[in-house]
Amino acid sequence: MRSRYTAFVLDDAAYVLRTWHPQTRPESVEADPGLRWTGLDVLDASGGGLFDAEGVVEFRAHYRDGGRPGDMRERSRFVRHDGQWVYWGPILTGGALANH
Repeated sequence: MRSRYTAFVLDDAAYVLRTWHPQTRPESVEADPGLRWTGLDVLDASGGGLFDAEGVVEFRAHYRDGGRPGDMRERSRFVRHDGQWVYWGPILTGGALANH
């Protein structure tokens, strides 16, 4: 999670895409030139241990957009793929998780 946040801060689209599960990964990610990420708070985490196949991370990412502060909050699902942890996608409230 923290490495993906850092990749967003550095506009490292290749890393963001490389750490996204191939079944849910978009074709590309575009940086927003007016957006600057300013901080990350990990609010909760479950799973993701040595013997787990998936984990969940809830976070709040802070940013400045055109000079105005803001934040985004997400519960994210991560899964093991080819031995590596990758981002599956957000967990939508009220809905079931997609199977991988």
